[in-house]
Amino acid sequence: MCGFVGYIHGTEKIDHHQTIEKMMDTIIHRGPDSGGIHIDEKVSLGFRRLSIIDLTDAANQPLYSEDGSIVLVFNGEIYNFQQLREELINKGYQFKTKSDSEVLIYSYMEYGEEFVKQLRGMFAFCIWDKNRNQMMIARDGFGIKPLYYTKNTKDNTFIFGSEIKSFLTHPSFIKELNKDALRPYLTFQYSSMDETFFKGVYKLRPAHYMIIKEGKIVKMEKYWDKKYHAKDGTLEHYVEEIQKTVKESVEAHKISDVKVGSFLSGGIDSSYVTSLLRPNTSFSVGFKNYEKMFNETDHAKELSDILNIENKRTYVSADDVFEKLPTIQWHMDEPQSNPSSVPLYFLCELASKDVTVVLSGEGADEIFGGYEWYQPSKRMETYEKIPFGLRKIIGAIAKKLPKNKYTNFLIKGGQTIEERFIGEAVVWDEEDALNVLKPAYRTGPSVHSITKPIYDEVPYEDDVTKMQYLDLNLWLPGDILLKADKMSMAHSLELRVPFLDKKVMELAKNIPTNYRVNEKDTKFALRLAALKELPEEWAKRPKLGFPVPIRHWLREEKYYNMVKEAFQSDYAKEFFDTNQLMKYLDEHYHNKANHARYIWTVYVFLVWYKRFFIDEK
Repeated sequence: MCGFVGYIHGTEKIDHHQTIEKMMDTIIHRGPDSGGIHIDEKVSLGFRRLSIIDLTDAANQPLYSEDGSIVLVFNGEIYNFQQLREELINKGYQFKTKSDSEVLIYSYMEYGEEFVKQLRGMFAFCIWDKNRNQMMIARDGFGIKPLYYTKNTKDNTFIFGSEIKSFLTHPSFIKELNKDALRPYLTFQYSSMDETFFKGVYKLRPAHYMIIKEGKIVKMEKYWDKKYHAKDGTLEHYVEEIQKTVKESVEAHKISDVKVGSFLSGGIDSSYVTSLLRPNTSFSVGFKNYEKMFNETDHAKELSDILNIENKRTYVSADDVFEKLPTIQWHMDEPQSNPSSVPLYFLCELASKDVTVVLSGEGADEIFGGYEWYQPSKRMETYEKIPFGLRKIIGAIAKKLPKNKYTNFLIKGGQTIEERFIGEAVVWDEEDALNVLKPAYRTGPSVHSITKPIYDEVPYEDDVTKMQYLDLNLWLPGDILLKADKMSMAHSLELRVPFLDKKVMELAKNIPTNYRVNEKDTKFALRLAALKELPEEWAKRPKLGFPVPIRHWLREEKYYNMVKEAFQSDYAKEFFDTNQLMKYLDEHYHNKANHARYIWTVYVFLVWYKRFFIDEK
């Protein structure tokens, strides 16, 4: 696991060596083991290495083809590199390292841009082809590894890299806030557009590659999709296939020349991975003073004892969280208020003291159908027996009535899945968000304008599949995987996700919907598969998530005052009706309502803004 930065030179004359060094320094946490630079008359590339496979200096990057015409910087792991390497050796290519990185160079030379379709792994990379005067950048199919790019520069410089913060030190970069990003963020809790919170800085979409010539994007290509196409088969067949495929994926993901551990909660996903991996050590996190209310570490310890592996735990306090929040948001690059980012930061810190690689359970819910909202409630199933046209009329009437759980139910009952489901995180109601924002920040895209293009790709699928497809393409890369990458890399720790494997996804695409989600359970087939490795209690345990006691902390005077200070600051007045913010905060503090997520999402944005635009002027 590593990080890279680079740029295609603009028109201004600058000290490229000094510039790329400064850019690399901002991401040294991604690769503390070594650094490397390539500079020629057209491009500058910088690389920071965290040594995982082939620990020798020969595997340091940038890597070059034998004739020096191809230059590579690469972040991630290619799990089928040994097979690809053998095929390339048979075609006459000679390798100077045992790393997975060199496979990318010769695959590109042999197969051209389309070689990216052969890759199984998590990756973001840049290939600079001197002879063709072109650059290729690419990102893995799920978006496990981040990759950003921009031309928002004073002199037409094209900048790209693993983290946005590295762009800020480039003398040509124009640092501006993207005003359109705030409105959807309040509802989604994460940056949900291709354009980031930094104006003109974009995320390369998962499963895409880009070709750049003379500083211009000449091609943007999607090379893989995650659409389901269910095939007939018995439940027993799919359970066996899941067992075989997930086990093989864990085997591939544990390949390493350094120590490997696993994250372990009380849920099925990390438990299944840990039981297959059988590492020496598992790692878990809980909250001080809330052990009985927000704690899965006891379950993790019990399973570790059953598997005969060591379990190390850490407990996080409210003081820890509020103290580290500016640092966490700096590592995130953009505001991200998913509360689970916070314990994940401390969990990664714990694991990094013992291992360099951890396996985790992210992705199983999206692929196999694990979220409770995929499973319709009995009440809604009964209500949906009423003709849709009538429900739509009832919903329109309910919209005009005061908000409560009953009117919300009637409104949802009169909506299509495309209208009512935007993904896991629905924090601010859109109307409330618009009311609290100052006029200049109400111009961002609506929530449904962001979800609609994804839904439009799967118009004829059932509701469960539509929801999974939306989460796979929006929630998973925008929230789950981003925090996994940024929080682990903050501690120079490589986090691997064996459920998010090409072979696992290709299998999951075939599984009929009722084997994924049915009236009995979510992740139905996966739970049955896990029974081979796990005690029944773990395989059937309901999903708890990563609960964080924010609502309780915000009712303590100390943390109430910290948030109050931010809400009443001059910079908060730029974005928000601060009287309305204080109303939400006071109602929550005095236990008149639960506005914790509203408050936390705004507070996180303000912490992020202060860190990047006030403290770093």
